[in-house]
Amino acid sequence: MNLAERQKLILALVIRDYIDNAQPVGSKTMVDKYGLSFSSATVRNEMVALTEAGYLRQPHTSAGRVPTEEGYRYFVRQLMGQTDLAPQTKRMITHQFYQAGHDIDNWLRLAASILAHQSQAASLVTAPHPEKARFKHIELISTLGRQVLMVLVLTGGEIRQQILALAEPVSQETLSITAAQLNQLCQGMTTAAIAALVPQMEALEQDVLNLIVEEMDLSSAVLGGEVYRDGLTNVLTEPEFAEVELARRALRVFEERAFLQDLLTSTILTTNVGGVQVLIGGEGTWEELRECSIVLGRYGVPGLATGTLGVLGPIRMSYGHTISTVRFVADLLSDLVVELNLG
Repeated sequence: MNLAERQKLILALVIRDYIDNAQPVGSKTMVDKYGLSFSSATVRNEMVALTEAGYLRQPHTSAGRVPTEEGYRYFVRQLMGQTDLAPQTKRMITHQFYQAGHDIDNWLRLAASILAHQSQAASLVTAPHPEKARFKHIELISTLGRQVLMVLVLTGGEIRQQILALAEPVSQETLSITAAQLNQLCQGMTTAAIAALVPQMEALEQDVLNLIVEEMDLSSAVLGGEVYRDGLTNVLTEPEFAEVELARRALRVFEERAFLQDLLTSTILTTNVGGVQVLIGGEGTWEELRECSIVLGRYGVPGLATGTLGVLGPIRMSYGHTISTVRFVADLLSDLVVELNLG
């Protein structure tokens, strides 16, 4: 439906008011609060039209109006416009990242904390993930008997650890020499290139290379590394999640890795680095998100390594500020990936 300018204004004001107060909005309140130049009867008539169009609904006969999922979607895509964080907020966030140094684990934890605080919702950040896993470095550390700890570093900064059980004990000196040889041989190689080397190697090198290939294959999943979470209590204190079942759904979104894998595979791969995608009410696909909205962004270096960050909250979300925060933090994390790989 093509809305008239007055209808667009009323829809935007209803949504902004409901986001702030979580209470149905009446026509008289609209006129008094926002100093509108038309009467409450006119506002009421336009609200009826917006309700018939599916953008508003009336919870009870005597109540005001609240936005529908379609109303929020129209607002985000047509009415909100481009938003940006206040300069002082940007400076504060940038300073916090500066103080975190160049440790990627610290940056990702901080990113999750900032997103949760700024949005007053729940946040998630995934570690940067190679678009095509490439070998950077390994260490082999003797532990107990025949067991060896392999620490594998991939291009993009992802670190994977795995225990390798050898046929017979091997000294630390031999393990260090083997690691040095493989580091020189495999530098920058993809999974397929490393797999092709296996038949040419001795038994120890074969065991190590097979484990490297296995770990690199696992890394090729969208959710290859650790997921950093924060702010779940922000969501659970919202009135929309007062019911236990709705709270349980919100928890599942955050805690079940298989669900996150499906969600991110289906959505974020279509988003360019620096771009933001908004999912409102599960978009008819994810029942667990029926009462939620998610703002997802992608950071990193295209063709090298990328990660995901996002905010989950009630549909009654402050979209402008949340989208701006996700976009700004994504840019900062992208800069970090550049420094880690090119600096």
